[in-house]
Amino acid sequence: MDYQRVVVRRHPQTGTKHNHDSKYWRQFRNPVFIKNQSPVTAIHFSPVKPHRYAVTSGARVQIYSPKTQRVSKTIARFQDNARSGHFRADGKLLVAGDDSGNIQIFDLSTRAILRNFHQHKQSVHVAKFSSDPTKILSCSDDSTVRLWSIPTSEDYLTFKEHTDYVRTGMVSSANPSLILTGSYDSTVRMFDAREGRCVMTMKGGGGGAAPLPVEQVLLFPSGTVAISSSGPILRVWDLLAGGRCIRALSNHQKTITSLAFDGGATRLLSAGLDQMVKVYDVADYKVVHTMRYPAPILSVAISPDNTHIAAGMSDGTLSIRRRDPKALEAREAEDERETLRQGAYEFFATGMLGNIGEGSIKPKQKPKPEGVLGEMKAVPQRKKKLKEYDRYLKAFKYGAALDSVLRKGVPPTVTFSLIQELVHRDGVRMALAGRDDVLLEPVVRLLLRHLTDPRFGDMACDMASLVIDMYASVLGQSPIIDVLFVRLQKKLGAELKFQNEVAKLKGALDMILATSALQQL
Repeated sequence: MDYQRVVVRRHPQTGTKHNHDSKYWRQFRNPVFIKNQSPVTAIHFSPVKPHRYAVTSGARVQIYSPKTQRVSKTIARFQDNARSGHFRADGKLLVAGDDSGNIQIFDLSTRAILRNFHQHKQSVHVAKFSSDPTKILSCSDDSTVRLWSIPTSEDYLTFKEHTDYVRTGMVSSANPSLILTGSYDSTVRMFDAREGRCVMTMKGGGGGAAPLPVEQVLLFPSGTVAISSSGPILRVWDLLAGGRCIRALSNHQKTITSLAFDGGATRLLSAGLDQMVKVYDVADYKVVHTMRYPAPILSVAISPDNTHIAAGMSDGTLSIRRRDPKALEAREAEDERETLRQGAYEFFATGMLGNIGEGSIKPKQKPKPEGVLGEMKAVPQRKKKLKEYDRYLKAFKYGAALDSVLRKGVPPTVTFSLIQELVHRDGVRMALAGRDDVLLEPVVRLLLRHLTDPRFGDMACDMASLVIDMYASVLGQSPIIDVLFVRLQKKLGAELKFQNEVAKLKGALDMILATSALQQL
């Protein structure tokens, strides 16, 4: 008679099943926390490798290295608190405003001030390079939005349509003439530099009796869809439809303070004062992942290669989470970028799509030998290799079989399926007999881990009783075993207390449901 293998019992899945997005974002682990003296109000990654990032905190802007997470440069030539440190597209220049109304452009190689603009009367919360590298956008608490020319050091356009603080804005990457801003007057406005005026106005703060100020705006790379935040509400605007609101999302409990796209603009990150960063799929705007932080978040950014997430908090803490991309993923991304750099002609000419219009000739294959009609062919059956614990069970080595499933990496379903097989064979006592403290320790640790697991609780309790019965006389001889048994006792006591509370709660619910049923009659 052939040996019957151990049947591994399958249990229902416990806990939340993580989808592909959740698994991807969970790869950002091992956060590094860096403490600053002032709140971190802005973070921006350089568009060019190695993607250094500028952190604005207090009266300085610090440039961090993504490899070491250490400061490589510090810019502290500000009259007041600095705001909105932002790299140019080539990563060589940085612009920042401050609370005195000044805007400064720095050469990152020497930290020298190249340009200085003084026309704003109040704090400048937004200072960014345009997609045209010779232009700068600034938004100020004096309710003005200005476009500056770097060669002439002058503001050649000033927009005064806002009536309150303007603390967010950006230039479209698809069209440097389009500017999107948000203000504390509860409006989101689109300005056209070619016409010199506001061409679209959206009520970003809602249409209630007390509209909320617009904290953040973000424009898709295509320039056709915009996103704004006011309070805990996130709104999506269709610009091609004249600024119609197509989505209003409320997934935060407190004010949303920062918005960011991932490298491919397929995921949206929102951070808020509720200490949460939420990741949205821009296809349906559903939350695919949530990250929790220890303090209210003021700024969040993700590197262009999707390997670093940086978040700045109100208590001055800077958090950096890192993901190690797989080699294949990095190679595919580099090939795609190289293809885009080469252009369409090279793409087709290099044969990446094959030779269009040419047929393919299949190589000749040897014909398979055909048997005689009606002839029976004996096909040899390969025997499946037995698992290690099955081999020990077949040889009646119960102790070795139990040891083989107590190793790290063995699923508990396999371990307890083997124990169940030992119960059927009346071999549990034989498997546990004759163990010293080294061999007994993994057994007690197994019971400690799964004593309260509803899938294995009954079997673990029976096995714990047997272990105590067999080894009670030798307790006190091994400190490790004594500590494990004390922990086992405490865990059992806590579980009994919990079960008692659950029984009381069940009785109360039964009473409430019975009373409700009588009232309905």
